[in-house]
Amino acid sequence: MNNYTINKTLDSASNHFLAGQFDEALREYSNILRHDPLSKEAYNGAILCDMAIGGEAGAQALFDYYAILKDEDKDQADTVIGEILETMDGTLEHLATLFSDSSSQQRIEYVDGILYGEFKELVSNEDDFKRIFENIMFSTKVIITEKEDFVDFLDNLITNGYSEMAMSYLEGALGVYPNDAQLRNLLRRLAKGTQS
Repeated sequence: MNNYTINKTLDSASNHFLAGQFDEALREYSNILRHDPLSKEAYNGAILCDMAIGGEAGAQALFDYYAILKDEDKDQADTVIGEILETMDGTLEHLATLFSDSSSQQRIEYVDGILYGEFKELVSNEDDFKRIFENIMFSTKVIITEKEDFVDFLDNLITNGYSEMAMSYLEGALGVYPNDAQLRNLLRRLAKGTQS
């Protein structure tokens, strides 16, 4: 399989994925990997197809983010998406549990940490998100029980330069809330590299 054929097959696989034809896209990505086992784009595409076939709604959002990144810098996009996929284990399940109304209060009783409202109060009093966040991050956990608090937390992470951490959380959140407008706006901010 020459480079032209590989690129044509990658485009076809991407189009199949975007059309929701995940099995066909996976076949094409797998075919590329048989001929070029080091193709990061085919590898990442195959994993995203597998996620989509498994019903993980965040796969589509992550694929969209990947497409945006590829337009800017293909090699960097492959690296970023690869790192996100490596760190995703357990994130979706954790967020689903965190935001489920029936278990949130129970979990708070057993987890040592600081509630997000208390964290916000500390930040407000000191007017220094970075310092408070770094102190908290190394000593305890921030407990978030409301989606709006989670969105606010992500917004603060992005604004204060913690983009990679925000992306890690955001990918998991999009798996739970794939069509949430606030989360998609944050995803767009991250894709553009905007920190304001």
